[in-house]
This record gives sequence, structure tokens and C-alpha cells, in this order.
Amino acid sequence: MSEISFEQLLDESIKIIHNGEVVEGTVIDVKEDQIVLNIGYKSDGILTKQEYSNDPSVNLCDVAKPGDTMEVKVLKVNDGDGQVLLSYKRLAAERGNKRLKEAFENHEILTAPVTQALTGGLSVKVDGSRVFIPASLVSDVFERDLKKFVGQEISFVLIEFDPRNRRIIGDRKQIVEAEKEKAHEELLSRIAVGDVVKGTVKNVTDFGAFIDLGGADGLLHISEMSWGRVDNPKHLLKVGDDIDVLIKDINGKKIALSLKFDDQNPWLSAAEKYQVGNVIEGRVARMTDFGAFVELEPGVDALLHVSQISRERVEKPADVLEVGQVVTVKVVDFNEAEKKISLSMKALEPKQAAEEEAAEEAYSDAEEAVEEAEAVDEAVEEAAEEETNE
Repeated sequence: MSEISFEQLLDESIKIIHNGEVVEGTVIDVKEDQIVLNIGYKSDGILTKQEYSNDPSVNLCDVAKPGDTMEVKVLKVNDGDGQVLLSYKRLAAERGNKRLKEAFENHEILTAPVTQALTGGLSVKVDGSRVFIPASLVSDVFERDLKKFVGQEISFVLIEFDPRNRRIIGDRKQIVEAEKEKAHEELLSRIAVGDVVKGTVKNVTDFGAFIDLGGADGLLHISEMSWGRVDNPKHLLKVGDDIDVLIKDINGKKIALSLKFDDQNPWLSAAEKYQVGNVIEGRVARMTDFGAFVELEPGVDALLHVSQISRERVEKPADVLEVGQVVTVKVVDFNEAEKKISLSMKALEPKQAAEEEAAEEAYSDAEEAVEEAEAVDEAVEEAAEEETNE
């Protein structure tokens, strides 16, 4: 039996590796630009910073230390200097692509952190593989500031998988829509018309406000913001306000809201406050050619007809009144069924003025009667003279 040399025994104890093979190594040294690993081969393996990550800001001393184990891919068994060139990022990308392929085929929902906000969308990393989410598929609404997503974990599905051409496309929009649909259904299952619920003002427009009810938005129309008149919703509400709202109507997915609570309806006590004969104050809210509408309190308007403004003749209410003017009036009619109240200022004018007016009218009538009598006498005299002349 021939003797076996020490070198032969050593060679037989060292495994054989090939380009493209995945091996496990133990970190024996970490430098600024490379990691040195013992991979059980006659030469150490070298993992450069460029082959660890595409991120130039990565500090190798922060990601590895002597004694750590890691799996890497063999790029070259001999890099020319007798060392084995390794790659971590390529192995991660391959495994990531395999993972993404399975997710694409199974329509699986993935969750990954956003690494970059680009001009046209977001870049996320899944097990070392890059997925691009176009801006139009980031949300169900237009997102002007994509940078706010950087560092956040988001969920999405893959709608295109072509790693050879570097086209791995994700879609977050359908996830957002599905979540909103589910939340909407859950909300509708627990609310009903007449309920009072809590909400947060999401947006304010000229015609009303959209209120986030925690699963869906409801519309609070300007006409439902108060029992009184609201000229501008932005004077009453602002984004972020927490308010209690009444569910007025549910029509399919549309939810109509109101701040006009029944127990606060001013007409509940109007019959007592505005009995016929009561003298009250009100503010001129608006005017027409036939009269002025006076706000007695928010939600209760009454008509001051032009004929009831003064005992003197008034052509138009605007000739003697102004919007915003506070007037003292007398209630002359109250119709609770139709929610109509009629007012009068003329009824409050001093009685003496009325008597003087009546006297002036009587004197005027007497003067007219005298003038008519004198006219008759003159006519008779003329007729007598004509007969004499004949």
C-alpha cells in the first residue's frame, strides 16, 4: 500500500466548489470595502461591498462581524489572485425573484418597505428584489407627495413579472380599494338612519363637507349644517375637526349626514315665543320686492310684507331697510303647520300718527266734497245764463 502524502490528505478534506454554487461561510474579517469568509475551501472567499448591496451607503461593519454565518453565491472560484469571489446581493435577488414569481402566480398580497420615491412611482424591496409601483397604482386617489411613503411598509400585488427585462410591477391601488370596500360594508352593517355617530372632517367645499366615519365618508350638505342659514361651510368647519353627526339617509354606498338634531329644532318652542301679538326683535336676513325676511333666531324666519313696513307708502323694502338691520316687529300671524310667521312694523307705529293720518284723510275728503259742490254751482249758473241769452 502506497503512502498518502499530507498534501493529498489536505486536498481530500477540502470540498470542491464551482462557479454559481451557493455556499455557507463564516465571517473571519470585516473591512470597509469587503468581508472575508471561510467557506471550507482552500482559499478564503471575498465578498466586496459592491457584491453585498447596491446601496452605496451601506457600512459593512454594521451588517457583519467575525463569527457570523451567511449564505453567498460563488461568482469565481479563482479571481486571479487565488481568492474566491462571492456575491450576497445576487443570491438575494435570485431568491427574491423566486419568491416574487410564486407570489405573482398565486396572486398573493405582499408587504415590503418603500425604499425610494421616484418621479413616476415607488420602489420597494422584497427579499433583495426591486418592485416598481407606478404613481397611478399607489392609491385610489392622486398622491401628490410620494416621499411620505419612504420607509413605510405597504401592501401590494404583482400585476407583471418579467425579471429578464427588469419589469416587476406592483399594484397597491386594488388593495386600498378592497380595504375601503370591506370597511364600508362593516360600517353600513352597524349604522342606521337616525343614529348619531362620531366623525372627522376630511374635506370642506363650497357645498358642504365630507366626514370620515371610520370606514366610509358621508356628505354633510351645507343645508344640513345648521337650523339657521350657513353662507360658507369653511366658516363653520375645518379639516380635522371631530364632530357628532346624524345619519340622515343611506342610499346604496352614499351616506347623507346632518347637524340638525330634532331636539334642537327651534320650531319646537316657536308657538310659545312667537304668539300673535308678541313684540319681538329680529335681524333682516334678505329682501325681495314684496317684503323682507327677518330671522328671529337661527332656523326661524318670518315675512315682513312691504305693506306692513310703515303706514307711509313704501315702494321697495330696500328703500327703508338694510340686510343685517335689527328691527322691532309685532307678530300678526302664526301658522305652525306651514312654519310661516307674518310680522308688522306698521302696527307698532304710535296711535297718534294713525289718528292724524285718519284726520288728514277726512279733511282731504271734505275738501274734495267742497270742490265738487262748487263745481256743481258753477255749472248751474252757466246753464241759467245760457237760457237767458236765448
